[in-house]
Amino acid sequence: MGTHESLTFDVTIRSPRERVWAVMLGPETYREWTAPFFAGSYYEGAWSEGSRIRFLTPSGEGMVAEVAVCRPPELVSLRHIGRIHGGIEDTESAGVRSWAPAFETYALVAVPEGTRVEVRQDAVPAFASSLEAAWPAALDVLRRLCETPASSRPAEGP
Repeated sequence: MGTHESLTFDVTIRSPRERVWAVMLGPETYREWTAPFFAGSYYEGAWSEGSRIRFLTPSGEGMVAEVAVCRPPELVSLRHIGRIHGGIEDTESAGVRSWAPAFETYALVAVPEGTRVEVRQDAVPAFASSLEAAWPAALDVLRRLCETPASSRPAEGP
């Protein structure tokens, strides 16, 4: 395993944990709040413990992970195990082995104001600055989506 920096980010959202969970992991709203990382990003797979999930750009490039822990609506942890290039999963190359596994964990904590989303992500130093720029913007979009009344949003849920 390579050297990681542990990055942490958080946001307080005026909405209950169940709603934040549904918006955060719902296929359509996921595309919206992750746009600061890569516009049009989406996932394939299920948010259930032990499942494999693919995080993809519109061109089909991306990452492959396993859901290490899933406890709705309080915690989800991903174990990133590889990358996807040209539609092929790579979990064995020296390049991947230099950083994998890398974890990305979301804790949803009930607070008087609603929910505090705490994110912890392992990052290789070469990508840390881009993640540090994208995470606050992404969490702000997530906050706005969650605080928009449900009646004015499309159906959501993982």
